Amino acid sequence: MFISSKHSLKRESRRIFDASLWYEMAEDYADDDDARVSISELRKAVLRELKMHDSFVQEWDSDLVKGCPLNSATVRYTDFLLATASGKIEGVKGLGKLATPFEKTKLASYTLGAMTPCMRLYAYLGKELQSLLDTDQKNHPYKRLIDNYSVDSFQQSALRTEDTLDKLSASLTTEELEVIEKLYQQAMKLETEFFVAQPQLQLTVVPLSKVLHSAGGHLMLFSDFDLTCSLVDSSAILAEIAIITVPRSDHNKSDDQIERTSSAHLRNTWSFLSTQYTEEYEQCIESILKIETDGKFSYARLSKALELLSDFEKAANARVIVSGVLRGINIEDIRKAGERLILHEGCAGFFQKVLHNEKLGAEVHVLSYCWCADLIRAAFSSGGLHALNIHANEFVYNESISTGEIVKKVETPIDKIQEFSQILQNSNCEKKHVTVYIGDSLGDLLCLLKADIGLVIGSSTSLRKLGTHSGVSFVPLFPGLVKKQKEHVEGSSFKWKGLSGVLYTVSSWAEIHAFILGS
Repeated sequence: MFISSKHSLKRESRRIFDASLWYEMAEDYADDDDARVSISELRKAVLRELKMHDSFVQEWDSDLVKGCPLNSATVRYTDFLLATASGKIEGVKGLGKLATPFEKTKLASYTLGAMTPCMRLYAYLGKELQSLLDTDQKNHPYKRLIDNYSVDSFQQSALRTEDTLDKLSASLTTEELEVIEKLYQQAMKLETEFFVAQPQLQLTVVPLSKVLHSAGGHLMLFSDFDLTCSLVDSSAILAEIAIITVPRSDHNKSDDQIERTSSAHLRNTWSFLSTQYTEEYEQCIESILKIETDGKFSYARLSKALELLSDFEKAANARVIVSGVLRGINIEDIRKAGERLILHEGCAGFFQKVLHNEKLGAEVHVLSYCWCADLIRAAFSSGGLHALNIHANEFVYNESISTGEIVKKVETPIDKIQEFSQILQNSNCEKKHVTVYIGDSLGDLLCLLKADIGLVIGSSTSLRKLGTHSGVSFVPLFPGLVKKQKEHVEGSSFKWKGLSGVLYTVSSWAEIHAFILGS
């Protein structure tokens, strides 16, 4: 509905007109009187929407709009909804002649299941775009459209659609509810394709891959691992491997040695180390926050402050090595754990798309405090991501068994930024590059700020607290991109630049995917 050109009005009007027919069919199918009334009200709202679009057609040159052909994305979407409303649903046995009220209600549920994402998406976009309109933009060409989809009456229509769907599907089986779920997902996918297919009449700042390709640029992508990519911190995983597996391999040791490597002893040792780390970490952060600042962003001052955190991290790692808790782990157990390690939804898929995009030609580097790079390699290799460059610490092995020692490569925020800078310095690419760093914790802060684009995923309290204390601004990515787009359209010089003191926050890997690669 939020169209990129006047030519799109015909496509949108066609979709709205068809929607009124789908609602009419769903109303006929519904057996519940209240549901019928609700669907009837929704159909009336769609007809009002169509009337509004017709007024735009007249206002914006009706001949130009009428001469615009429907594109394939519009046809796919409307055909999908018509097929659903007619009972022709992929993977579902023919619904027959709809002889019983239950069969009719089931088809009404399916139809609303395919219609609901449209309403929810437009209600969301209406609110989002309304919040981004400047108060002085009374003559914005799409203001009436945006107003229409942001008002309470449209928001209520979206809620009414969802409530009606809930009522109609209350008596459905688990299998039938799964059909509705698949219809919902397919409708949202087709809706997205509908938006993407609209012609762009101005240069855009997204997706980043397209901007870089047109400018002959090169993407250098960096990411943290623990909790940025993984759901669980790797240190806890490695400790758990030791607790579970190490005692089984100690049959030839003395009673005293067995006692010191028993599961109970290892678990107590790890619990003590974890508690000590958490307490001292919080104390370290508080001591850094006591350092007075003028509220202005200073990368040099922040780097100096994070040296305190670096000293703490080194001391904590030294305690782990001395404890021997990481001694005796078989590398095969590490690899098996890595292969089973669960990554955040969309993370592996994003990296796969980046690496397979030959036009983008991106370099991908993972920088991590993880004690054992083999764990990270195994986690990514299970998704076929062998081309990632892993920069992390390494276990020392005697044959295939860990000695408890660590080859220290990336222990601290200072180590991370040095590794980051070294990678950039050693890059052989002759193209002008844009650097993107994705991270979630305080250890990533210096890299996030030095990258051209720093993306913060997750909700680390210490990162936000210390960042804000040091003059760093955290801006949600979407409004940040809108601001960049406005600057671009108004003719201001547009470029991403590090050390600006601005970081962009994202809620998921799907948002990162959309920003860098598009839909």
